[in-house]
Amino acid sequence: MTAAAAIIEPRRVIGPVARAGEREHSRIRCSFEFFPPKTPEMEESLWSAIRRLEPLNPSFVSVTYGAGGSTRERTHRTVRRIIEETGLKPAAHLTCVDASREEVDAVIRDYWAAGVRHVVALRGDPPGGVGGVYVPREDGYKNATELTAALRAVAPFEVLVGVYPEKHPESPSMEHDIDVLKAKVDAGATLGVSQFFFDIDAFLRFVDRVRGAGITIPIVPAIMPVTNFKGLVKMAAACQATIPAWLANLFDGLDGDPDTRRLIACSVAAEMCAKLEEQGFSDFHFYTLNRADLVYAICRVLGVREHAEAVGA
Repeated sequence: MTAAAAIIEPRRVIGPVARAGEREHSRIRCSFEFFPPKTPEMEESLWSAIRRLEPLNPSFVSVTYGAGGSTRERTHRTVRRIIEETGLKPAAHLTCVDASREEVDAVIRDYWAAGVRHVVALRGDPPGGVGGVYVPREDGYKNATELTAALRAVAPFEVLVGVYPEKHPESPSMEHDIDVLKAKVDAGATLGVSQFFFDIDAFLRFVDRVRGAGITIPIVPAIMPVTNFKGLVKMAAACQATIPAWLANLFDGLDGDPDTRRLIACSVAAEMCAKLEEQGFSDFHFYTLNRADLVYAICRVLGVREHAEAVGA
């Protein structure tokens, strides 16, 4: 079964949801995002996180690119190692920034030959980072839609694409965003993974508009556990994600109290997932920041348990 096929389509229901400790078998499925390490110490931390989370049998694990494709080689190396040393399904990020079509096509073919079957197709941030001006290369793919089509032209990849519940920061309107998503689906996209968000109502309204536009691919909400609130504010500003006042209030005055921040982060993320589960969502994508303990705890609260075959692998 492919990652996309494993996603259970949301069905809006309002009613009691069992507490984690009351579930014999959770219907929730998780996926995890990692970033390629820069140093041997960071690589050790990454692999500790991967080993800790692997027994939870995630639908897939994604490995990111840096701005302007700056981590391209490290991303590829990390993906290859995941394939060789684990039973996980890696979804390699791929962007078209600062690369020719020939260069990108070569990476796509290499991915398929290495056993990669899931790719996250993104335009990518400009070489200067978020906020810079994106200028496509004349000999390159212009956007994620063209990149999706290129992937599907090479092989039958599962192509995951980004969706933006509060609008892409460069988009003129939500209608434009939805038109872009339609184009990605027409090009072969099979699954949408959201930008992180904290406004659940905004996410639900977005999904309703997507469905109203006739787009039927599964949409997976992405969850960002918050331990560094100042860092979150900076990231949210870059992608124009709303930071609700209630979230700021929870972290107010805790700059010097990391233990309490972590407890609150787990509580907030688990509560968000529980509310989304009430609306029929059962798949969640977690930004791990290459640390397992917090995400593992959240999954436990949600009733996700180790699979015996994964533990014994």
